[in-house]
Amino acid sequence: MPPIISVRELTKTYATGLAALQPINLDVERGEIFALLGPNGAGKTTLINIICGIVNPSAGQVTVDGHDIVKSPRAARSLIGLVPQELTTDAFESVWATTSFSRGLFGKPRNDLHIEKVLRDLSLIEKRNDRMMTLSGGMKRRVMIAKALSHEPRVLFLDEPTAGVDVTLRQDMWNLVRRLRDSGVTIILTTHYIEEAEEMADRVGVITRGQLILVEEKTRLMQKLGKKQLTLQLTEPVAALPAALASFKLELAGGGREIIYTYDTHAERTGITSLLGELGRNGISYSDLHTTQSSLEDIFVDLVKRKA
Repeated sequence: MPPIISVRELTKTYATGLAALQPINLDVERGEIFALLGPNGAGKTTLINIICGIVNPSAGQVTVDGHDIVKSPRAARSLIGLVPQELTTDAFESVWATTSFSRGLFGKPRNDLHIEKVLRDLSLIEKRNDRMMTLSGGMKRRVMIAKALSHEPRVLFLDEPTAGVDVTLRQDMWNLVRRLRDSGVTIILTTHYIEEAEEMADRVGVITRGQLILVEEKTRLMQKLGKKQLTLQLTEPVAALPAALASFKLELAGGGREIIYTYDTHAERTGITSLLGELGRNGISYSDLHTTQSSLEDIFVDLVKRKA
């Protein structure tokens, strides 16, 4: 089955000469949650805005379910729901009215049952008659999602959807995202909460300085680039490590009471057995040990640093 979004040789250069996007090639599969990660100014929002028809590309092609965003903009845009970073709502409209109006903008017939379902899913039904100006920031964020879902899109873009949202509401939102994905909606999200991308995403893309430097299935990425660390709690502190241990590239921490060994879990040999033997031969004993795995955040930071 062809991807629902296809991006080919996409570039964006502004009149100032700023190259916001260098040639981008990306396929987003149907029904997946795709997390786009990158530092501020990396090009995430520019890429999203081009796909959504808000910003014109300088070159390249983008299709949404086979519809070219330049040649068939209305057909492509009708398939997309967008939740932008900015909270832009009509202060004097009610929650129900602003959500229903968004549906009408896409030429969809009135469907009160659908609007009611969306508001219930977002815990907004009790606020349906409240004016937007009376809502908290978190509630306004929910309304932005409701508006994006009002016309039943096949693709939903969430650009920093949980910024400024409390923990409880954030969990509600991610539960909704899972339900949408299960119903067949494709989700593309950007987030500064990388632990959320680690929990939610099927695949991850990393963009920096306008370049998409990596696209990988999340689990495979963590297997390929993630590392493990073995930390040994020493029985007695040491001032320095013997020269015989230099090949293990150990780190002495905790005031000389901890030895940290970083290793590749997919190497033919981890070197742990050799390390423990060498410690014994050099008279270094330990009382406890534990291992930790690299998080997606660790991998992301490392990738961006390498590209800087």
